[in-house]
Parts: sequence; structure tokens; C-alpha cells
Amino acid sequence: MAAAHPDRDVPSAFCAEFLDFSAKDTAARWLSAADLQQQVYQHLAQYVPKILCLGPSSSREEQREELACQLLLLAPLEWLLLGQEPSSGLALLQENNRPSPLCGHVFKVGEPTYSCRECAADPTCVLCMQCFLGSVHKDHRYRMTTSGGGGFCDCGDAEAWKKGPYCQKHTPNNTDTAEEDPTAQLPADVVARSYSIFFIILKYAVDLLTWEQEDQLPVGLEPPERGDTYYCMLFNDEVHTYEQVIYTLQKAVNCSQKEAVSFATTVDRDGRKSVRFGDFQFCEQAKSVIVRNTSRQSKPLRVQVMHSSVVAHQCFALKALSWLGQIIQYSDGLRRILCQVGLQKSPEDENTSLVDQLMLNDSKMWKGARNIYHQLLMNSLLMDLKYKKIFAIQFAKNYERLQSDFVKDDHDREFSITDLSVQVFTVPSLARMLMVEENLMTTIIRTFVDHLRHRDLQGRFQFDRYTAQQAFKFGRVQSLIGDLKYVLISRPAEWSEQLREKFIEGLDAFLELLKCMQGMDPVVRQVGQHIEMEPEWEAAFTLQMKLTHIISMIQEWCATDERVLIEAYKKCLCALSQCHSGLADGEQPISLSLAGHCVETFRYQVSQDKVSIHLPVCRLLAGLHVLLSKTEVAARFPEQLPLGELSPPLLIELPLRCLVLCAQVHAGMWRRNGFSLINQIYYYHNVKCRVEMFDKDIIMLQAGASMMEPNHFLMMVLSRFELFHIFSSADCRKRYREANKDVVQQNNTLIEEMLHLIVMVAGERYVAGVGQVEPFDEVRREIIHQLSIRPMAHSELVKALPENGNKETGLERVIDTVASFKKPGVTGRGLYELRPEWNKHFNLYFHHYSRADQSKAEEAQRKMRRQNAEDTALPPPAPPLLCPLFGSLVNLLQCDVLLAVEGAVLQWAVEPSGGGWTESMLQRVFHLVGMALLEEQQQLENSKGDDDVTFNYTSKITRPGEAPSTSGSVLALLESLQNAPHLEVHKDMITWILKMVANIKTIRERSSSSSSVTISQDHGPEETVRDKDKAERKRKAEMARLRREKIMAQMSEMQKHFISENKELFQQSLEELEASTSAVADQSPPVSSDQSFSVSQVCLGPRRFVGGAERRQLVTCILCQEEQEVRGHGRAMVLAAFVQRSTVLSKNRSRATPEPEHHDPLFMHPDLSLGIHTASCGHIMHATCWQRYFEAVQLKEQRRQQRLRGHTSYDVENGEFLCPLCECLSNTVIPLLPHTHRLSHSVDHPTLEAWLKLTTQQIAALLSDSASEGAESPAPDGFRVDFIPLKPFSSSVSEMITTFSMSTYKVGLKLNPNEQDHRVPALSWASCAYTIQAIERLLVDEEKPLFGSLPCRQDDCLSSLTRFGSACWTAAKLKSVHTHFIRLLAALVPDIHVENSPCILDVDMFHLLVYSVFSYSSIHCLDQSGRTVVDSAHVHLLHLVTVAHMVQILLTSTPEDVSMDQDSGDSEEEDLTCQLFNMLRKHLGSVLPEVSCGWLLWRCVKAAMLPFLRATALFFHYLNSAPPPADLLVPGPGQWEALCSYLSLPCNLLHVYQSQHTLLDPLIQRWCCHRSVRQTLQGGGVIIRFPRESNQLIDLPEDYSVLINQASSFTCPRSGGDKSRAPTLCLVCGSMLCSQSYCCQSEVNGEDVGACTAHTFTCGAGLGLFLRVRESQVLFVAGKTKGCFYPPPYLDDYGETDQGLKRGNPLHLCQERYRKIQHLWRQHAIAEVIGHAQEANQTLVAIDWQHL
Repeated sequence: MAAAHPDRDVPSAFCAEFLDFSAKDTAARWLSAADLQQQVYQHLAQYVPKILCLGPSSSREEQREELACQLLLLAPLEWLLLGQEPSSGLALLQENNRPSPLCGHVFKVGEPTYSCRECAADPTCVLCMQCFLGSVHKDHRYRMTTSGGGGFCDCGDAEAWKKGPYCQKHTPNNTDTAEEDPTAQLPADVVARSYSIFFIILKYAVDLLTWEQEDQLPVGLEPPERGDTYYCMLFNDEVHTYEQVIYTLQKAVNCSQKEAVSFATTVDRDGRKSVRFGDFQFCEQAKSVIVRNTSRQSKPLRVQVMHSSVVAHQCFALKALSWLGQIIQYSDGLRRILCQVGLQKSPEDENTSLVDQLMLNDSKMWKGARNIYHQLLMNSLLMDLKYKKIFAIQFAKNYERLQSDFVKDDHDREFSITDLSVQVFTVPSLARMLMVEENLMTTIIRTFVDHLRHRDLQGRFQFDRYTAQQAFKFGRVQSLIGDLKYVLISRPAEWSEQLREKFIEGLDAFLELLKCMQGMDPVVRQVGQHIEMEPEWEAAFTLQMKLTHIISMIQEWCATDERVLIEAYKKCLCALSQCHSGLADGEQPISLSLAGHCVETFRYQVSQDKVSIHLPVCRLLAGLHVLLSKTEVAARFPEQLPLGELSPPLLIELPLRCLVLCAQVHAGMWRRNGFSLINQIYYYHNVKCRVEMFDKDIIMLQAGASMMEPNHFLMMVLSRFELFHIFSSADCRKRYREANKDVVQQNNTLIEEMLHLIVMVAGERYVAGVGQVEPFDEVRREIIHQLSIRPMAHSELVKALPENGNKETGLERVIDTVASFKKPGVTGRGLYELRPEWNKHFNLYFHHYSRADQSKAEEAQRKMRRQNAEDTALPPPAPPLLCPLFGSLVNLLQCDVLLAVEGAVLQWAVEPSGGGWTESMLQRVFHLVGMALLEEQQQLENSKGDDDVTFNYTSKITRPGEAPSTSGSVLALLESLQNAPHLEVHKDMITWILKMVANIKTIRERSSSSSSVTISQDHGPEETVRDKDKAERKRKAEMARLRREKIMAQMSEMQKHFISENKELFQQSLEELEASTSAVADQSPPVSSDQSFSVSQVCLGPRRFVGGAERRQLVTCILCQEEQEVRGHGRAMVLAAFVQRSTVLSKNRSRATPEPEHHDPLFMHPDLSLGIHTASCGHIMHATCWQRYFEAVQLKEQRRQQRLRGHTSYDVENGEFLCPLCECLSNTVIPLLPHTHRLSHSVDHPTLEAWLKLTTQQIAALLSDSASEGAESPAPDGFRVDFIPLKPFSSSVSEMITTFSMSTYKVGLKLNPNEQDHRVPALSWASCAYTIQAIERLLVDEEKPLFGSLPCRQDDCLSSLTRFGSACWTAAKLKSVHTHFIRLLAALVPDIHVENSPCILDVDMFHLLVYSVFSYSSIHCLDQSGRTVVDSAHVHLLHLVTVAHMVQILLTSTPEDVSMDQDSGDSEEEDLTCQLFNMLRKHLGSVLPEVSCGWLLWRCVKAAMLPFLRATALFFHYLNSAPPPADLLVPGPGQWEALCSYLSLPCNLLHVYQSQHTLLDPLIQRWCCHRSVRQTLQGGGVIIRFPRESNQLIDLPEDYSVLINQASSFTCPRSGGDKSRAPTLCLVCGSMLCSQSYCCQSEVNGEDVGACTAHTFTCGAGLGLFLRVRESQVLFVAGKTKGCFYPPPYLDDYGETDQGLKRGNPLHLCQERYRKIQHLWRQHAIAEVIGHAQEANQTLVAIDWQHL
């Protein structure tokens, strides 16, 4: 970088010039100059290189550059333009401006956009949030999405909206004349100057952005002096990954990983970045390294060594374009001038303007430059309706060239000029104009076809063996189809001659495209061996899917004009005949005869010859054929249509082959062709493609069948299905015998498929044009059949229905008529259920059912009919009438060939032993018979007399079969099958058919006797039979019910008898059961007198209740199933547990995490900023069983690591494992300990004073012992300092005590285990205290009673934890526990020997109480006098802590004086509270406010003491196993008194202070005089107020779009104002984070982690709950390697979440679901949820959670 140094002192010389510079004078000088451009260029040549690009950039440099550009370069331009001081001049312009009604707000990335589903002209018409909220559309059905950036708001554009084009803000004033030129508003001199300035600046910018030389500048801009300073400029491409670029840069320019990441991020965002600055040689060297390193696999990264002055001018060119964009916002007149300048033809070349130059060089520019000039085009040309038109024409003229550039370029479409097509082509008037004047439709299609060059010999597209390059190109070419869709999206209301002509020309081009697709990717059946390589099939289907909407739209256009339709039909037919030209060549003709009919065809077998699924020309013709029928053109202009030229056998040939292929694949004949064929068939039927594939093939067969003799049609079908030989044999009813079982099975499946096809051809009439129905009926029928499978959610229904070009399915119009909606609960989603009255429309052979759907629907329907006690027949529903053009289709159902086939199948079924038929074959025959009968009944009902009924199926099925097979008629066969035992399932259906036949006979007889028939009696016979059936069923059901009840009564009787006989056995087991429950206390003590009863309700102190005999606790190990008693000296039993750090109760998240080495955990701060929480699943094991299990887990993990490197859901190295029974995440075990000390009534209970005196002496003795020199303090009687107490536990129990202690130590301090550390017991106690506090808060938040409502897992956990806490000192060094007690007591009773006692405001009193109670045992065990008991100490400690807590509350309380009607006379509580408060004021003076009202103070104290008392009650309940009083087992009043008496405290807590005030006053004085108290209260620290409110997750807005809007304006905090790609909201503290990006990574414990992971360590002690705003996803994260997704609390109106915002329905907050997330968090269950989710879903384990 040597060369860079001399330049760094330039700015100082430059500053002088800077100060002397006057923008006003410069502008004046320019104004008088002869050649303005030359003057401006000179100025720029002199200043730009001095201001910009003087070396490696930094943020301070950038600010300086910004300022200098504004003052030295842009200010003179503004003076010149406005002729006055810029700020006032611009304000004046804005004041006089009449803004256009267009909103034009350009969307930022991720901003919410709204599209009205009722009023938008197409889905690309969107509103910004402000316009939407001020428009009529907010009450309509709308879709909300997030913008990819770059589009703009269409508010004010009348063509974009069917109604309501303006919001309140943009409603135009009617006074404006529409076509007034906005420049007329400006002064003439400003207009003249604007022209020249805009031209100079725009030309300057265009020249520099399209400049290709690296160290020369355009004429007139050469710098006065030229140094040897260059930049090595790296450009973005979409080929290389972030990692490759980072690695290469580290090698090339010797930068750190962090710098390389920053370079890569900027290159990706701006499209280019200088990575080195220096002389030419220095930069060239870096370039060669980069090129060498990246050219191995692909083309190298683009790098240029550019002179600094070129870079400087390019930077200023971008600033100048942005400046133009800002200036024209002030005035529409200036906008118009800029448009004129941009589009005016240049003198050198008639055909190009400045805008053309930019467009044509688009693909050569870098990302940043493209973005800025696209933005300018949108702000100028697209906002001015007159110039939008001119721009659209230029755009269309250059279209081919722009698209070719785009295909070669590798940037995404959003960075290409071609992306503006959505702004131009979606305006209907512009699209029509471009279609007529620039022949746009043809241009787009031809450009598209030109890019797909690969063809086979027949000229069809050939996609197989695509190179990566071609596949990439194919991907980019598809955007042209999108443009075509924009052009066709809105149909013309009226046609002009030119439009007709150009549309037909476009259709010609489109047919050329379809001809290239007709027959592509043909397949031939593999016989013998499996196909070696799967052929490429996806490209063809991708193309088909992309074109589906185009094909539908072209048909919609044709439907709006009869002449266009006729012309299109002719063209399409002509194209099809060209495709058919080689179809029958060289095939030998054959003649088929069956059932007395003959037909000529040619030999072709799907199973041997080539066949293709792609037949778009055929299918387009089928679509147009339906339109002829629907629009009745066929009936009105038959002479204009070439219907005579149609050859029906040729029309049906290709679609029939396609359907036969599907049937053969189902029959398993194509197994050796691999998966590609199965996938093709799947998509052929899939909802995305079927409208223009499968559906149209069925329509084509219907069209063919309606124009052919039905027998001929069916013979062709049999022939193509390769089944002709089976039915044409002389005696087909004797069932063709075949030796090969596989062939029999294949033929059976083929017969089933063929019968199904006939059902569809004759019965599928729900297409407007085939049947007399509306589109509404079609959608309704789809929904009925989907809901017949099972109730479905809205999103499932939408997926099952085909979308039109506007992404609409028509579902909402129909759904409420056929289904009822059931709302979801806290989980699951809302479901639609079919209303029962629509079940009669169910058709078992609905053509869109897959096989799986069909069997599910059949099962569901039969089950429902059985429940309703109806017959289980599923007859075909009544069909709609056919349109005239398709009228002859019905004859299929009664033709001889079909009757022969039906007769054959029924005959086979009569002789079941043959095995040559299947039930589903038979079922299809019944269905066809049923359809024919319904058809006949309909014709009879609708006819005037007998003469015009052409359909006489009943007479045909009563004819016996022809010779030589003289077996019975179809009807006779049906009657013989009715009672066949092997067809029990179909009995109902046969009965239904026979009823129908009888019914039709009666109608015919009646109509022949009298022609006036009343239809209401028709159903007579059918109904009566049905009623009889129903009654019979009901009787049977009733009998069955009575039988069931009788059996149940008998069983119950036997059970009672057995219990009474074996009474002793049951009694015994019940007792054991009671004994083994976790609550050891006896719930019903023997009551001897009132006095003993009152004793029982106290949990501590000498009066506490002790259950009669010591209770035995029996537990069973879940691993070895052995039962064992919990004993201190027995085998250790343990409880699986999970210990974690927690900030759930934290009142101060900003507190830094303590240094583990020096942290002193003995005093917990009242802000509870970091606690240790223990939870358990409640499953008990032997310690030895657990150890064996855990060793096995470790071993398995080691083996797994050798095999593969993935994570598991638990981290064995950290001691994690899954509970062997419930798979709950655990990381330690708690030992189960027996209940410890008994109460001895023989000992006196000392007063507080006496106890304090004794304890102080004991402490003094301990202290002097440890000092061991000087005068020894006399120890009290029986207190032996050197006494070594007996070990109360066996070694296995002690070992487990140590195990759990180490876990809390390891988790709490994040240190490696160290048994010698004196802090070990304190951390175990901390976990006990914190867990009790957390559970107490949980019970309050859920409004549950203090006792009796905890699940047993939490109950067992607290019980074990408390007992463990009271015993863990036995495993620690006695000395250290003594020291702890001495320090704890000193916090309450200040002691001169103890230094650094904390201030009373810095201690959480509950923790202090728990620690003191636990550590006191270690002192008490040295007292061998037998005169003291632990219980009295507990009472005194509680009293001391209670007083301290009251003082703490009064010091921090701020009672507001409320004027409420208080109880008149002051009560004793109030007086005493005032007394205490005034005493505190005496010590602290004016720091405390003056409060006169004792009532307020007492209210404060009472409310603030309650959580403490509740937690204390829980603690002593578990410690002393004392049963709780009845009042605390239920929620409600009376809590305070019950709590106080349970804790042996007076209800007026101040009595505790009052009774001992002489002793306590000096203590209180010392507490108040601690130096920190005054300091904290005067604002020197965080004051925690009591009672502490429960923490909640942040409040979320009700409407999700508010969140999206917040997130869209959130910029990444590290990459200068760049929008964050994945803004993520922390639900705990509300911070918005930039997740999953390199820019915001930081280091935690030496590892790079993403912003969210880093945030969890400061906010949630490693646990995080996040909402990813753009995806509407909730993430739970634990540590660096664990996380899972959780359903978000936002639901749409259909009760569904929308993760990924794919559906776009408006989302609203569901409070219940959010409360559930909050509950999981407060319960500390997040880690457990993650564990279960990762176990259930292994893909979650593989995600790199640390990068979030």
C-alpha cells in the first residue's frame, strides 16, 4: 500500500478550497457561460476525484464524502436549477405542485403489500399499507404478502382496480383537467434551465455507467493531475458461494475472516466492492490471485483493476441519479421534463435515447448501478402516464434484445431491467396497444421458442441430457412465459379488427410452440431388463405447468369473440392434422367385429410402440370444442365450422393412448421403466396440470364418442386397451382362461380401468359446455368430493382445487353452501365438514380421485350410512343434462358392445370359482348399469310422451344373450347375484338397481296408459321397500344394544362379587398404594381434641405437626422394576432431572453474566437476573441402574461419532440423556432422601433473644477455632467445635448427592466440576429456592391454589429438591458451610467479624431464608447438649427474614396517595406500619417520602409479603412434610390468615417486629445505615419494587401486517442502512435482530454465531423464543446446537397458521395460542419441547442453529 500514503494529506489542502467555495457564485458563473456542459464537466473533472475514492473507505470517510458532494457538487446544480436558495426554492416548488393521484410508493424488501381479491384487475395490483388502510378494500377479501422489493403501490391507477381505485389520501380533485401539461405550472426560465441541466447530468451518468475502459475517462472529464492510484474491484456473480469468496479474499488480500465477510456481504449487496487500493502493480497482483483461485470449477470471479478517478466518477454518477430522483419528487413538472430528456432521440443515432442506452447496457452494469437507475425509471417514466406509454413502446421494441441479454446474464431477475415488464404489460390498455402496434404477443412467443434450440428429428423439443449451462438458460427463459401471462391476464371487453388479426397471429406462433411440444419425451415399454438411466422428464413438465395458465387464458380470450373462436378452432384443427399426418402411415389396417358390429382401424399397441403424455395441440382443440358448445357457436354457425373434416377416430387416438398408458402403469406393466414414468403420470393427474392434461383428454374422448357410432367407439377402446380378444372370443362369457397368473391380474386391472374410463366418458358432465352446468357447480362438486374423504382445512381444499391465472379457485363463493366450519382449539386447525344433505351427490367414481382417495371416501361414506342406519349402496348421483353438441354421449350406456361387456362380467361373477374377475370390476359394472337406469328415468320424467324417449335400457337388459351363449339376460344375472353369499357387500347396490328397474317399468306402464303423469308417485314402490329396510335395520340395532347392556351388567356384578370375596387382598394393596405416594404426610390425622387439630396446621417450629408413625416410602425403579423403600442407608434411588440457567423471573436483563471464577453465589440479588431451575419428569431409578444406562448411552454416542458426525437431540458430553421411560430431556439425577429430623417435645423453645445469643456464641467459638490463636471464646455447653458428626447416608447416596451438587455447580457457573469449591452447596440451595419461586409464580399466573394443584412430577421434584438441600451440607466441607451460615446471618444480624455484608436492598429474602435454614443444620450438628432443636431456629430465622423483608418493602415502596374511602378508625396494623416506616425515615431522612396514610402502607406491605409467604409455605411444607390447611387447597379468600397460621406467624405481621422491637431496632438501624442503601434510593442503582410482577412475553399486535411493517423498516445494525433479510423478533424482550446473515455474526466462546444465538446468551441464559417475521415462524433455540420450529400464534380466519406467508390470508393474533407459548416459557419447558421435537423429527437436528 506504499503508493497510497502521499495522497492522504490531500484533504487538508483541500479544506481551504472547501471553505472558499461558494455554490451560488459557481452557479452564476455557469449561467453566463456559453457552453454549460463544458463548464459543468470541468467542475466535475476537477472536484470529483478530490472528494471521492481517496483510499480504503471507512464510515467516517463516507460521511465526509457525502457532505463534500452535497456542498461542492450538488449545491451549485440546485442553485442553477432553481435560481435561488435551494431549500426555499424546493419548498416553493412543492407548494405549487399538483401531485398526480398515483401513489407510486416503491416497496422496500419485506414490506407488506395488499391485493384485493375482489377488485384487483390481477394479482400484481397491490397497495401499500397506508393506502390499503385508507381504502374500501380493507373490508373485502384480501391477500397480504411481503414484497421482494422494487414494485410500487398501484393506488390511484384506475386500470388496476375494478372498483375503489383511490384511497382517501389519493382521491383526485375533479377541478384538474386530466391532460394538462404539468410543466405549465413552472416558470419558463426554470423549465429551460431544467432541460439543459437534466440532459447534462443524465448524459454524464449514462456515459459513466456504460463506460467500459478501466483507466481512461470520457472526453472533458480527464482529471487535472493523475496519480498512480488504482482499485482492485471485485464484482458479484451468482455462481460462487459466500464461502468461496471469503476464502479467496483471505488469500488474495491478506485480510482477516471478519474483513473478508464484510467484503463479501457488500459485494453481494451492492454488486461490487474495492478489495484493495494502491498502485497498479499492487492491485494487479491481487486480481491474478482471485482469478486463479476461482477459475477451477467454474468461470472465475469478475475482477477489474480500475483507476481511482474512474471509480470516483462512477460513484458520483450514482449519486447524481439519486439526486435527480429526489428533485423530481418536488414537482410533477420537473418529472415530465426528465421523462422528455430521457426518451428524446439522440442526434447521433436516430433509434436510441438515453434511456435506451441504459436498458441495452443493463446486463453489463453491477447490481448497485442497476438498482439506482431502475428506481429512477420507476419514479419518473412509470409515474407519468403519457411517458409510460412511450417507454412501453421502446421497451417492447427492445424486448428481444433485452431478453437475450438477460438469459446470458447471471443476476436474478429482480436486478434486471426485464423485471419492469410487470409494471408495463399488466396495464390492460398498454398491453393491447403493444399487441396491436408492436405485435407483442408474437414477439414474446417467438423469442421464447428461439431460445429453446434443442429439437429431435421430428422438430419436437428435446430436453434430455441437458448440460448445466442449458438447464440454467432454460430456467431463465421461463420468465418470458410470465410476461406472456401478464399480457393475457385481462380479457378484452371489445375487439378491434387489428386486435383480432394480431391475436390470431400470436395464436399461430403459440401453436408452433405447442407443435414442438406435441409428442415430446415419448416412452417405450421396457421388457426383459430395467431401464439403465432414468430419462429427463422434469423440464417438459415444468414447461407444461408454466404454460397451463397461458393455454387457459387463450381459451378465455377466444370465448369472448365468436369470430376469433371460429378462426382459432380452424387453425388448431389444421395444426393437429399436421401432427397426425404420420400417425397411421405404414400401420396395417385391421377390422374388428363384436356383438354384431364392425369397425376398421389400424394396428397399434401402447405396450409395444412409442407413446407420449404431452399432447397440447389435441388438448387445446378439446378446450375450443367445448367452447363451441358453451357459446352455442356450433349450433348457430355450423356452416363456418369444419366439423365435417373431423375424423373422430383420429381425434380420440392420442388421448386414448395416453389414458391406456396410465391404465397399464397401474396394472404394473411398465415397472421396468423406472420412476420417471410414475412421476409423469402423477403430474398428469395432479391438480397443477390436470386441467390442461387429463381433463382435456377425457373431453376429447367425449367429443369423439359423441360424433361416432357408440359401438365403434367402444370397440376402439377395447382394442387400444388390448382387451379385445377377451370379449370377442366366440363364448366370452365362459371367461377367457389364461395360464399365467400375472397376465390374468394385469388383464383384470385393465378391465377395471377401461370400465372406469367408460364411467368417466359417459358421466363426467360438470364442465360448462359438456353438461348444462355453470362453473359454480363444477367447483361445488369438487368440494363435495374432497369433503367426502374427510373434513378438511381451508388450505387443504385450496390445494385440491385448480387455480386460475388470478390465483383464485372459486372456493369461497361455494364453500358455505355445502360445508359447515368447525373452529380450532389451542392446537390443530379449523375444519370444514360436509353438510349431510349433500351426501346424495357423492359419486364413487369421481374422476379426480386417486385410488387412495377413492377407497378412503368409499369407506367414510359406507361408515356414515351404517351409522345413520341407511343401506350402504353408493349408487351414482343423478347426472346433469348434456349440451346438444355432446347429446349423443348417452347412447354409450345402452349400446350392444357395453351390454356384452356387462353381461360377460356378471356371468363370470355368477361362477366365482374361476378367479378371472374382481369385485371392483363388478362394482364398476353395477355403477354403469345404475347410470343407464338414471338416464332412462330422467328422460321419462322430462318427456312429453313415450315417442321421444330414445333411451330404452330396461328393455335391452331383459333380452337374453344372443346365441351361442344362451345364458340369461343382464337383469336375470343381476337377480341371480342378489342372494349370492360371496357378494354380501354388494347386496344393497343390486337391490337398488332392481328397485330402479321396477320403478321405471311402473313409470312406462303409467305413461302408456295415461300420458299425464304426476311424478310425485314415482318413488312409491322404491320408498316402501326402503322404509321396510330401514325398520328392519333399526330393530336389529336395538336388539344389539340390549344384548350389550345385559353383558355389561353381568360383568359388573361378577367384578363386585370378586372384590367382596378377596377383601383383605384389596385392602392391603390400597394401603401400599397410599404409602408409596409422594406426599409423605398423612392427610387425615386422628383428631383427639381441638387443640391437637390446631397443632396439625403448622409447618415449622416446635408446634409443627408430625405424622403418627414414621411413614415408609416405597418406590419402583423404572429400569429393573424392583420395589424399594427410600432409606438413607439403603441403595440410592434417583429422579431424572434437568437443570438449566433461567432468566424467566429476571427483572434486569441488562445485568452482565457474572465471571464464573470470581462470582459469589451466596446472596441472590432481588432482581433475580439469573437463576438455576431444576425440573423433573418424575421417573425414579436405582442409582446403579441409571449409571449403567448412562454408560450405555455414552458408548452408543462414541460409536455414532465414529460413523457419522451429525448431532443428536441431546448432548452426551454435557451429561444429557433422555429419560428411559418418557424420553424427556434430562442432564442429571436428584437422589431421593428420607424425611429427616423428628420433633422432640422435651426441649424448651428459647426466645429470639436467647437463641441469637447462643448462636452468636457458637459462631464466635467457630471463628476463634479457625483463627486458633489468641484468647479462645468459651464455647457454650455441649457445643463441640471439633465434633465430627456421623455420616447419615450410605456411600451410594452420598455419591448421588455429590452428582447432583456438581450438576448445579456446572450449570450455574459454567465451570468444570470441582468438589473442593466452597460454592458448591450454595448453588444447590440456589436451585431449590429459585425453583420454588418459579412454581409459586406459575400457580399465581394460572390462578391455581397453592397446594394440591401441582402435577405429581413437579410435586416430587420439589420434595426431592428440598430434602436434598437440607442434606447436601453432609457432602461438603463442614468449615465452608459454617462460613456460609456466618455470612448469611451477618446479613441479618451485622457482625464485626464479617466484612462486605451486602446491603439489605441487594438480597432476595426468600433465598436468604432457604440458605440460612439449610446451612444452620451444619452448626446444629455440633451441639451435643441435646437442649436445642432445629425447629426453634427455623422459626427465629423466619421471623428475622420477615422483618427484614418488611423493611425492604417499605424502603422501596412508593405508595401513591389515593383518595379512597378508607376504613375510619386506624387499625392496629396501620399504626404499627406507620411506626416502623417513621423509624426508617428517622434513619434515612428525606430519602424516603412522607406518607401519612397507614392504610396505604399496610396495603403495600401485605401485597408485597404475599409471594414471599407463599414460597415459604411451599418450602417448609416439603421440608417438614406438614400437611397444608384446607384453605390453601382451594383458590379464593382466606389465604392470608391460613398462610400466617400455617407458618406460625401472627396475622398482623408487624407483631413479629413489635414483640421484639428492642432487639430489632438496633438491627434495623444498622441495615438502614449501610452506605449502599442511601445511594441506591437516591438513584444510584436499580430499585426492585415489591411485589415483583410476573414476567410476560412481549405484547404482539393483533394484526400481523403491523409486525411485517415494523420489520420492513428495520435495517441491519451493522451493514450501513441495509435492509435485513430475515428480521427476527425476540419474544422475551422485544428486540428486533438481523438473523441468519454474515453481517451480524459475533463470537461466543470462540465460535462464530448468528445474532439470535448471541442474543439468547444475554437475554435468556442460552434459551430463546423468536418470531421470524417474514416467515411467520416461531423458533425455540437452546444453546448453539438445538432448536425447533413451533406453530406461530397468528391464525387466519380459517384457524390455520401460515408459515412462510405462502397463502397470504390476513393473519390475526390468537391469544390462547400465545398464552400457551408463554406458559411453556414460564414453566421452563422450552428445552423439553425442543428435545421432543428433535427426537420426533431428525431433520431439525441437522440444522445449524448457531447461525440463526
